[in-house]
Amino acid sequence: MLLSLLILISAFLLNLFLPWWSIALPGLILGYVFNKQMWVSFGWGFLALFLLWGGQALYIHLANDGILSSRIAEMLQVGSPWLVVLATGILGGLVSGLAALTGAALKNTPRSFER
Repeated sequence: MLLSLLILISAFLLNLFLPWWSIALPGLILGYVFNKQMWVSFGWGFLALFLLWGGQALYIHLANDGILSSRIAEMLQVGSPWLVVLATGILGGLVSGLAALTGAALKNTPRSFER
């Protein structure tokens, strides 16, 4: 739970100043540091960014009466602006989840430097 909270907070702060892909950095670093099982790290990383990006997309959708998400849904031909909000959360979750999975895998990979 702490892993998810730290990823959420640090990704939010990084996203204020850096490009969208910077959300992968906290997942990668914290997945390595916390050294949990790989799929547990993926789950917490996914949950953190699903809540962050999905929540932000939902806030934007409600704040402008769905105008922006409706136009994006029309442009992508998905039919519903709610699918755009859901897809936003899933994409953010996948980026962070895979980054946390990678960090945990790097920590759990046995290293052999002998010749």
